[in-house]
Amino acid sequence: YEHNSNSVAQKIYVELNNTVPCVRLLNATHQIGCQSSISGDTGVIHVLESEADLEWPLSKGPNPPYMVLLESSLFTKSIMMKMKNASSRVAGVVVVPKTSPPEFSPHTTCPNENTGVYTETYDHNLAHCNTTVWNPRGNGLSYEEFDFPVFSLKEDNETEVIKQCYFDHNRVVNGSGLQYPLCAMQLFSHMYAVTDTATCMRRGSIDFSTSPVMVCNPLGDYNVCAFIRPYNSTAFGHKENESVVVAAARLDSRAFFLQDSTGAEGSVSGFVTLLAAAQALREATQEAPPTRNILFAFFHGEVFDYIGSSRMVYDMKNNKFVIDLDNVHSILEIGQVKTLRSGTNLFLHSDPVSRRNNTIHDEVRGSEMILFVSSTAGLNFSFVETGFSQPLPPSSFQRFLRARAIPGIFLADHQTAFNNRYYESFYDDAAHLNLTYPSNLSPEEQLEFVTDTAKSLTEVATAVARALFKQAGGNNSQVNNINADPKTVTQMLYGFLVRSNNSWFQALMAPELKDKVFGFSFHCVFCLSEPNPPQYYVGVAKLPHQANALTYLVQYLLANLTGTATNLTQSQCKKPDELPNESTYMYSYFWVQGMVPPNSTQRESFCVRTAVRLAKAVSPAFDLGDYVSKEYSTWTESQWTFIKARIFLVASRDLEMLTLGVGVAVLFTSLLVTYFVSTKADVLFSAVREPNNGAY
Repeated sequence: YEHNSNSVAQKIYVELNNTVPCVRLLNATHQIGCQSSISGDTGVIHVLESEADLEWPLSKGPNPPYMVLLESSLFTKSIMMKMKNASSRVAGVVVVPKTSPPEFSPHTTCPNENTGVYTETYDHNLAHCNTTVWNPRGNGLSYEEFDFPVFSLKEDNETEVIKQCYFDHNRVVNGSGLQYPLCAMQLFSHMYAVTDTATCMRRGSIDFSTSPVMVCNPLGDYNVCAFIRPYNSTAFGHKENESVVVAAARLDSRAFFLQDSTGAEGSVSGFVTLLAAAQALREATQEAPPTRNILFAFFHGEVFDYIGSSRMVYDMKNNKFVIDLDNVHSILEIGQVKTLRSGTNLFLHSDPVSRRNNTIHDEVRGSEMILFVSSTAGLNFSFVETGFSQPLPPSSFQRFLRARAIPGIFLADHQTAFNNRYYESFYDDAAHLNLTYPSNLSPEEQLEFVTDTAKSLTEVATAVARALFKQAGGNNSQVNNINADPKTVTQMLYGFLVRSNNSWFQALMAPELKDKVFGFSFHCVFCLSEPNPPQYYVGVAKLPHQANALTYLVQYLLANLTGTATNLTQSQCKKPDELPNESTYMYSYFWVQGMVPPNSTQRESFCVRTAVRLAKAVSPAFDLGDYVSKEYSTWTESQWTFIKARIFLVASRDLEMLTLGVGVAVLFTSLLVTYFVSTKADVLFSAVREPNNGAY
């Protein structure tokens, strides 16, 4: 029966498998995103060819509601808001990503406006981007709420099927009326959560059964951290006579369609630079350890009101981290650092408010001089200090300043507003970062090909590594020996922006994690079969059991780039505490797959000893139960049952009503016949008596 019903469904519907939905997010005050009705939304397909063509689905078309298919060039705030305001005639929207527009940022003009350091009490003149609008291209589309489903199509073949169905059945020619059947689409993306985070968390906590169902989940994951000199991982709180320089970058990004987040310039350029700097410092810090420690911190969830950095600061304040805020000497954070041309500049941003303190000012000035003078020797760019009156750009550093005045610098490729034309959009991808390869190269050859982008970021990483070494009190004689590796940078860019499932990333990963990292993501609705970069959306917190693919990749990359390959066997690597001179309190131990040597099929696996740790990156608001917090992020993601998209042919309303009428007539006729037969059953089905047989 099930096989027959599926066969009938296959004859009626064409399933669209490679789609990405816009989903619902909530915070302390409101909800954003999209959803369908509980039974899905259905509409006649209309392919939008220009903004003027909106008149058909919004007013003229005789067969509403419409399912509007549009290419990315028409995916604008203006068009989406017109459809939102006429939602009774719009059943949903399907976006086909094509060529990039000149600029597009669906984020706000003032990212993380209410959770940075600049408030009414810190310096109200600098709050709410009053002096510098960081993202002037931002149209806020990602923060709108739509009461119809919005999907992105990821497969060209499926796009052509939909368009062909539209041209065959729905397209109006010379104003003539449409002939049935019409091509229609149905989208399912019903969201459980409504109103705000406090409402959905309260509903999820009501125990109607032995296993209550959460209707929304907090966003979050893990931060990736590593000290050049590790501390005992079980000894939290202040470390006497210890001073630590924090080197930071953010991991995550977002887009209107969350799973389309790529963040090439927005996040990847920064954290790849910091990873390369960490590798460049490995030998120098082992041969001549600087007087201060260095903490490499990769923060997750920063797009959503600084989830990762606010969590680390909270843990430092409450003796839940291996150091506290008093141990932090200074901070150097890497922001957006797109490809630099020869003779261009990188800008050093600092906080004008804390610099009113002479001690802080002198320390920042000293850090700047380190970067100005010694770190760029022999490199093709310069560092430029921004004005004292300008606030810090959106940065993790701001969360530290909310807790304590700390000297620090934020490094970026923009002096005022972002240069990034596609900030937090799906166009901020490899192409935007000018990551291009000769067409005749195989995937393995592309992995090894050193691009101009890689060369540029290698120079930035070299400058950052030298600056960190000097800031930590390293020996000046070692500085010019510190150089980032362009091959490593190009491999990271390829893996993070083109194909994460490559031979180098595989070699650095633990065997038990390869399916989680290179297979289907736990958060993926419809994953594509072809190779892709990892997802940069932080996702919902799955603590304490698993992190997302991006976190694992950065964790294992940092471990391999800064750790030590040991001679431990696999069993010893799993239980190193049983050996002398090994301690899981001080180090982490990772058994990694290793490369496959030439003319062999067996990997040369080995054990890496590393100081890399994962640290919780979930907003303290959820530990505190403060779902209306103004201090911490309160972002959650709604749960849903399933995501589905399909097209089919729909008959005219008259034919449907005729079919229904005939069906009802047949039903009542059958009931009357059944009633008549049952009342006359004794007559119609009486048995004819046979005469009694005589006995002889």
